[in-house]
Amino acid sequence: MLKILVPTIMLIPTAWFSPAKWLWPTTMLHSLLIATVSLTWLNDVLETGWKSINHFMATDPISTPLMILTCWLLPLTIIASQNHTSSEPVSRQRMYITLLTSLQFFLILAFSATELIMFYVMFEATLIPTLILITRWGNQTERLNAGTYFLFYTLVGSLPLLVALLILQNSAGSLSLLTLQYNNPIHLMSYADKFWWAACLLAFLVKMPLYGVHLWLPKAHVEAPIAGSMILAAVLLKLGGYGMIRMLTVLEPLTKELSYPFIILALWGVIMTGSICLRQTDLKSLIAYSSVSHMGLVVAGILTQTSWGITGAMILMIAHGLTSSALFCLANTNYERTHSRTMILARGLQVALPLMTAWWFFSSLANLALPPLPNLMGELMIITSLFNWSWWTIVLTGSGTLITAGYSLYMFLMTQRGPLPRHISALEPSHSREHLLLAMHTLPLIMLIFKPELIWGWTA
Repeated sequence: MLKILVPTIMLIPTAWFSPAKWLWPTTMLHSLLIATVSLTWLNDVLETGWKSINHFMATDPISTPLMILTCWLLPLTIIASQNHTSSEPVSRQRMYITLLTSLQFFLILAFSATELIMFYVMFEATLIPTLILITRWGNQTERLNAGTYFLFYTLVGSLPLLVALLILQNSAGSLSLLTLQYNNPIHLMSYADKFWWAACLLAFLVKMPLYGVHLWLPKAHVEAPIAGSMILAAVLLKLGGYGMIRMLTVLEPLTKELSYPFIILALWGVIMTGSICLRQTDLKSLIAYSSVSHMGLVVAGILTQTSWGITGAMILMIAHGLTSSALFCLANTNYERTHSRTMILARGLQVALPLMTAWWFFSSLANLALPPLPNLMGELMIITSLFNWSWWTIVLTGSGTLITAGYSLYMFLMTQRGPLPRHISALEPSHSREHLLLAMHTLPLIMLIFKPELIWGWTA
């Protein structure tokens, strides 16, 4: 664990003391080294149970893939942000990298925490760097509004969780994940217990986000700089899913009855947000709403409380993290050239940037769950577990999949096909930096086709 945490902390002095001209190459190489070393955690994934235990931090097959995804994303955000921040003073560039590094540090601590209060503190700590990134480096004046939405939705959702955890501490005597699973099941009967159940899950449902409490997400995504969007889509939403998987072991007897409305709401959200995507004009907003739709499936899969549902949710979370992050990078490459996120104003780019179209094509297909990719494995497992839970769900999940295919193709055709608009005259060619960035998103996806058990959560 320390072999990742210490270099991550040392990235901060590296960012502040590197000479200005070497700032981006040095920090990128340093973070890439951390990401490469983090792959050694994959040794532990194929064994069940906890590994590398001290009192407060350990890894197990559920947290390991998410921690590796977190480490893998830092060099990618640094590669993606170079152009975006190049016009700023060097001190601000250093601050930007420092914020990204601190975000990685908090996320690793959150995913590896064995103590629920430590998890809660780190879950909240990720708010601060993200909020600064959105409000300071966002593109438009709307960013302050987006920051307020993001902060208050998350805080209001997670305060009941803190109270619920303190109540649990009183009744169980410990909040360690290592012992909670062996506690006697709590007999939850009264209305107060039902509120307690809802309080435990509310924070995670807001973070996911569940349809109905999702309004902060499109705002935050659209206003955030590219690194903010990538980390939000790839890792911060997964904190919600991870927290739900961890908490549901404690909430066992009540989940069977109380999860009905949430599963229905999640599946209804898949259809609703998919339909919203079909009539979006803003490219980043479309990708943000598609995240809500995919996370709806994850919520439903986790709440069925079956091993298939949870495995499918884990696979979909990792696959969606890579796909969604790649789509935000592509939207950013378009934005840097055309200075517009409106799809009607920046279309037909296949003529100008043919190689970028290949990346767009692959990412759009990954987003609609093309057969051999892990996205499809995850979706099929969740749909199967939901069908087993109630065969009516096939109507909602089936329509959701069709709509997803519809808006993914709509996004691809709108941005890439057709004639180039008259006002787009001289476009910068695509850089090797951008191709490297997209290759590093899509390669792990392709590799996971051959060994999906790395991200199954627990092996059968």
